Amino acid sequence: MRRLIWWHARMLPAIVGHRDLKTVLRYADVRPDPAFAGLPAEAIAAWVMAATRRPWLMRKRRCLRQGLLGMRFMRLAGHDPELHFGIDRRSLSGPAVAAHCWVVLAGRPVLNDILADMEPLHVWRPA
Repeated sequence: MRRLIWWHARMLPAIVGHRDLKTVLRYADVRPDPAFAGLPAEAIAAWVMAATRRPWLMRKRRCLRQGLLGMRFMRLAGHDPELHFGIDRRSLSGPAVAAHCWVVLAGRPVLNDILADMEPLHVWRPA
């Protein structure tokens, strides 16, 4: 599993590229797979963090990369995670908007966490 997550972490920049968010989220919209059943969400989160520790690409979107990978593999393992998005409202008047995302399972963050200055904006749950 660790190697598969590592491979997906390397391929994800090419998969999502400069696509719109709806298309990007399709990457994580997968059904449970018996081959991954029983894998703990905490282990998946740790493997995702390890695989994305030193990004070459998507450096400024590390949380999105981690969130997409976490969502995909947690769903494959049979979990029902949510991808939360937040924004720093103070950044709206600046040259770049500061945003963040994190994965929540059963009401608690399991991959990344909400940052102090982030205001929750959207929760994505796959269909």
